[in-house]
Amino acid sequence: MKERVEARGHEHVTAEHASTLELTSDDWLTPAGDCILAIEATAVPSEFDAAFVEACRSEEATITATLRVGDREQTVEGSGHPELTFGSDRSMVARTSDYVDDRTVMVGADAAAAGVDRELVAALASGNKLECILEVEA
Repeated sequence: MKERVEARGHEHVTAEHASTLELTSDDWLTPAGDCILAIEATAVPSEFDAAFVEACRSEEATITATLRVGDREQTVEGSGHPELTFGSDRSMVARTSDYVDDRTVMVGADAAAAGVDRELVAALASGNKLECILEVEA
């Protein structure tokens, strides 16, 4: 099962956070938002299909986020968790830890913002569009 989110970069994208990676539906970004890759997300966790959310609640689930900017692509892989709610109507966060809140879409991610390809980050800092495909295999 898949969910597709589009967003756009912003001049304040630095992608320096070591444990989280975030997309937000907000239309602004301050320099403090070092985990945020893109703004103006076209979908938020609370809008995801119920079957997708349920599949992500399995501890055996593998969740993959494919990030595409132009011809650049990077995949971040993590795990599901029984406490995932996908309740946020504002942002989605991939975490390298096992911490869960209403924004969390995966735990145990193999990369955070700081691990994103620097050319992809530079393209986002220039305001380019991002496509994020979330896929779950339970």
